[in-house]
Amino acid sequence: MIGMNRIAVLTSGGDAPGMNAAIRAVVRAGSEKEMKMFGVREGFEGLIAGNVVRLRARDVGGVIQFGGTFLGSSRSEAFLTVEGRERAVHNMREYNIDALVVIGGNGSQCGAWELSKMGFPVIGIASTIDNDLYGSEVTLGVDTALNIALEAIDRLKVTASSHKRAILVEVMGRKCGYLALMCAIAGGAEAVVIPEAETTPEEITRDMVDAYRRGKNHALVVVAEGATMNATALTAYIDKHKEALGFTTRTTILGHVQRGGVPSAFDRILAARFGVAAVECLAREESGVLIGLSKDEIITTPLEHVATRKKELDLSLFQMARVLST
Repeated sequence: MIGMNRIAVLTSGGDAPGMNAAIRAVVRAGSEKEMKMFGVREGFEGLIAGNVVRLRARDVGGVIQFGGTFLGSSRSEAFLTVEGRERAVHNMREYNIDALVVIGGNGSQCGAWELSKMGFPVIGIASTIDNDLYGSEVTLGVDTALNIALEAIDRLKVTASSHKRAILVEVMGRKCGYLALMCAIAGGAEAVVIPEAETTPEEITRDMVDAYRRGKNHALVVVAEGATMNATALTAYIDKHKEALGFTTRTTILGHVQRGGVPSAFDRILAARFGVAAVECLAREESGVLIGLSKDEIITTPLEHVATRKKELDLSLFQMARVLST
């Protein structure tokens, strides 16, 4: 094959369920086209250190069902510098790498754009449980993280009903409320707190009191970690007004358990589609784009747009959550 023959793949930033499946898809799709495939260990930090290994089709056997990333990941301070990025490109030239596939979220794809601006061919794969990446309606790992959080919420509701409690559950998402909003809708929450539509503690307390007065055995409030009134702040407020609630309250911060799950069937299939599409782009010598999903179709978006534009949350879903909670 003429053109891009030697392709490297790395995972960067926060791990997401399905990353291993995406690596597998990239390596096997490239191998089928007789490309020589390489893996970069520990993300951009490994790229700067020259930690590059050969990957063949059999090297990625048996990884599809595992969460995390067998290549490892990191957040690289050195890559934020011009010198660090120049070193990364130098190392890829030393290995005769023709193009790089970057699997990751916002920070990772901003790094991919920086390399692209330096003239190095890069393809991004949208992968973050936060679902805050411009260029893809759903990113790799979201489905698994959502189902993990929902399973925890369902279990917490059982014990809350047994003890007539209100539960506050904080989910991940950085500054994006997508996970919290979807958990609230799917989990039947009385209230949801997200950064995109801030809710006052007085409103949340009122919703909990209303649930008690309607005779409910529990109340559920889902809180996004990036909200100004996060679970810790909201708990402190409620503790000062607990006499008016009716319910006793408990707070659970789910944290990183959401990132470490076995990838769902949806995420495994999405990883396969993204990985194959990335190789197809490189086979036709297209680069500087992110592989994403729109209306169940694989799309590409310029990395420049991904790095400079903000993905907006559909707030009609927030209104729907409020309607369904009454």
